[in-house]
Amino acid sequence: MLRFALDGMAAMFRGGRAYWLWLGFLATLVAIGVLAYARQMQTGLIVTGMSDQVSWGFYISNFTFLVGIAAAAVLLVIPAYIFNRKDVKSVVLIGEGLAVAAVVAAMLFVIVDLGRPDRILHLMPGIGRFNFPQSMLAWDILVLTGYLALNLLIPMYVHYCHYRNREPVLKAYFPFVVLAMFWAISIHTVTAFLFAANTARPFWNLALLAPRFIATAFVSGPALIILVLLVLRRVTRYPIEQSVINTLALIMAFALQISLFFVGAELFTDFYNETAHAASVRYLYFGLEGMNALQPFIWAALAMNVVAVVILSIHSLRRQNRLLVAACVLAFIGIWLEKGIGFVIPGFIPTPLGEVFEYTPTWTEFTVAVGIWALAILIFTLLAKASIAISTGAVRAPTQESAAARPAAT
Repeated sequence: MLRFALDGMAAMFRGGRAYWLWLGFLATLVAIGVLAYARQMQTGLIVTGMSDQVSWGFYISNFTFLVGIAAAAVLLVIPAYIFNRKDVKSVVLIGEGLAVAAVVAAMLFVIVDLGRPDRILHLMPGIGRFNFPQSMLAWDILVLTGYLALNLLIPMYVHYCHYRNREPVLKAYFPFVVLAMFWAISIHTVTAFLFAANTARPFWNLALLAPRFIATAFVSGPALIILVLLVLRRVTRYPIEQSVINTLALIMAFALQISLFFVGAELFTDFYNETAHAASVRYLYFGLEGMNALQPFIWAALAMNVVAVVILSIHSLRRQNRLLVAACVLAFIGIWLEKGIGFVIPGFIPTPLGEVFEYTPTWTEFTVAVGIWALAILIFTLLAKASIAISTGAVRAPTQESAAARPAAT
């Protein structure tokens, strides 16, 4: 097992000049983010745009979005293991590596939002007051850590079997695969419940929130997976069949149609017989009391999603990779805008007392966020590099013959 770990790590740091430039670029962004976070630690959360009125901002917006990215790995797991799609099974480990990177980044966004990282100790049973099962935050921590463990252990077992040049025993890990499928849905459902449980925030207090979160996750997640698979097919020799990309694109089309329907249903409910509870929605789409900082972003998100759904819904357009890439980029950014700052921040505006206090992310928040995103991409890059090397046979355990052929140490 130690040899397996060492060989896998060696594969992560084996590559050409372009690969090392890519790693160096990501490491530089991570370092810049660490410096920005050090400034936040030294000065306090005053360097952010958050306040008593808007206590969740850019960090929690990215957290919410990334949980959906992590959950979307199930869209590769289900066809691979339930429907025995061999074309999908060849890339399912890539999707699980993406889930690991997304969960790690989501957790980091929560930590930087705490202000003091030592406060994370309060979430540990036996050390702090975990408040389980009353606290929805406690449930969120449980499902995220559990999902991270599943997406680490299952690929590790499969890769270890490939490393030892033998087929993994499906019966040995299939129960954990099934558990991971349900767990993937649970992580985003619990995240939705974390918001919906705030009865004083009518913008979040919706029964439709969990289904809407799942629908958007099944848009942004496949969009990112498609882009990643297309890049890997271009820069590596790893076999990625077009049928996998076509399947994910079709899932995206249905999910984005459902997501837009949910948005329309909510807007009809809020504006047909407008009440005071619709103030947050009015602020988001049309502004309130002369303040409309989020209005350009939500309308841009809506336009991007509409263009993307048109491309994805027309068969001849969806099958053209260039247009598919455009649709994936538009949908990814559109969902990030809608589900991130277009969802988290309006929940605080106006306050329960009716005060309208706008929030604008600062450069510190933006820089820290870029650092975390760069770290997530770096983690995925390293995991994908080792996964491809082991899956293609470039990294294998030494056989008895090769070990015997090695010269004795002097």
